Amino acid sequence: MAYETVNPASGARLKSFDDISEAALESAVATAQWAYTTDWRDRPVGQRAQVLSKAAALMRERENEYAGYVTLEMGKLSGEAHAEVQLSAAILDYYASHAEEFSRPRSLSGFPDSVLETRPIGVILAIEPWNFPYYQVARVVGPQLAAGNVVLLKHAESVPQCALAFERLMRDAGAPSGVFTNLFASIAQIGRLIDDPRIVGVTVTGSERAGAAVAERAGRNLKKVVAELGGSDPLIVLEDAPLESTVDSAIFGRMFNMGQSCVSSKRIIVVGRERGQAFQNAFVKGVAGLKVGEPTAEDTGLGPMSSERALNLLLDQIGAAKRGGATVVAGGARIDRPGFYLQATVLTDITSENPVYSQELFGPVASLFVVDTEEEAIALANATPFGLGGSVFAGDTARGRAVADRIESGMVFVNQPAWTAPELPFGGVKRSGYGRELSELGFGEFVNRKLVTVVQAGSPPWGPVQSG
Repeated sequence: MAYETVNPASGARLKSFDDISEAALESAVATAQWAYTTDWRDRPVGQRAQVLSKAAALMRERENEYAGYVTLEMGKLSGEAHAEVQLSAAILDYYASHAEEFSRPRSLSGFPDSVLETRPIGVILAIEPWNFPYYQVARVVGPQLAAGNVVLLKHAESVPQCALAFERLMRDAGAPSGVFTNLFASIAQIGRLIDDPRIVGVTVTGSERAGAAVAERAGRNLKKVVAELGGSDPLIVLEDAPLESTVDSAIFGRMFNMGQSCVSSKRIIVVGRERGQAFQNAFVKGVAGLKVGEPTAEDTGLGPMSSERALNLLLDQIGAAKRGGATVVAGGARIDRPGFYLQATVLTDITSENPVYSQELFGPVASLFVVDTEEEAIALANATPFGLGGSVFAGDTARGRAVADRIESGMVFVNQPAWTAPELPFGGVKRSGYGRELSELGFGEFVNRKLVTVVQAGSPPWGPVQSG
């Protein structure tokens, strides 16, 4: 497996890294286990929080450096790369400031002699993607290190310098050796790690195929998995939604990160035929106006995709959509310049028989649907194997909330595209995976909720003890 830096803006191969040797891998796992059992799990919560807080501060100090790695390795626009660094630091700070609260024993109503304690469980393996190289890692590292677990990271092959930068960050923040370790491991090595009894849980963000493979192997080993997989999020536009601001939000929701986000607004569903045409005209004009350029330039609106492989996959899907009867009303082709650039693309006339109807389009390609009624919009929004996020735009927010309640997904936003914050739980249903990251829910995914009941000697052998 080739871990290498390829600049998406030019296609140039800049740096490569060797896979980890079997001996080094064994040493890394043993060190992680040793760090957990002899140090990290028993450290006072406040000391663990101090490491996370220091990491957040260092990340902010090194913002330019860290944002540069993201732009270099996956082509993220410079402003978006800086925003990702800031968000990642905020996540680390969030868990540092809430570690004590989330770890505190909790009483159980009606059982004054019982408490529910929160205890770490061990070494967690994190398998993370390239599209948000720090944010995806921070939302694992923050809660797991705060809880007292330790983390082994298998990052995407295309962002090795981002992976090394995060490892360096944690070391410089004072995390002992083994508490957070980056592994340039092969797929075969990762499979054996999932089998290893020293690994007690796995979290994976990626494709359905990757999630299924990880879950199957972890299941054979009776290990818990948190899986954040694909999405084909709907963005419903009701008749009373203000047109101009809704179009702007839809463009942002679809084109942020070059559309390479699980919670991008991939399927735009407009209620009303006349309104639908007006929306299409404005949306096509808006995406056509995105300036193509270097991701480092401040005025660039459309940068490169992350890799030539990702670009070619989307081109294949666009071709399949056209053969299935879809209409390309904007874009649809590779841009003739160095690097991995795709025109901002809008597809219409996608029927349920079209192969892309049930697929995720991971890039700057929007599917636009027009329906006659709110009921049709809800049915179409739910007619997908995915259920990650979604949006509803409405002038009447109460009506928007009512529609949101009927969307089958883990997250729905009214009058905004899907977004994220440390305090908000992130995750989906159906084939978008299971479990939650971020917020207190993310903290609780890989811990032992341990019941402890203490009564006086000589108490009855069963049931609660009555006081007085």
